[in-house]
Amino acid sequence: PNAPFGKTRALYNGRMKTKSSSTAIRLALTRQEAAAALGFKNAITLDRLVKRGLLHPSKATRRPLFPVAELERFLRETV
Repeated sequence: PNAPFGKTRALYNGRMKTKSSSTAIRLALTRQEAAAALGFKNAITLDRLVKRGLLHPSKATRRPLFPVAELERFLRETV
């Protein structure tokens, strides 16, 4: 169906599997990937959490990246 990572990629426990069947450890996710990983329908909810100061993306690149450790921290602290 509508995979959040396109037709050629899928996320398996922090590892990205591509057509070439090589795996790489993913330390951070894009905005859309992070939203999908947290189970949100769209990234707007993620943006609201950032605005409220509950999530802290890395701003080292042109686009915000959400470290997997930050997503895990968010889930642990908001139970």
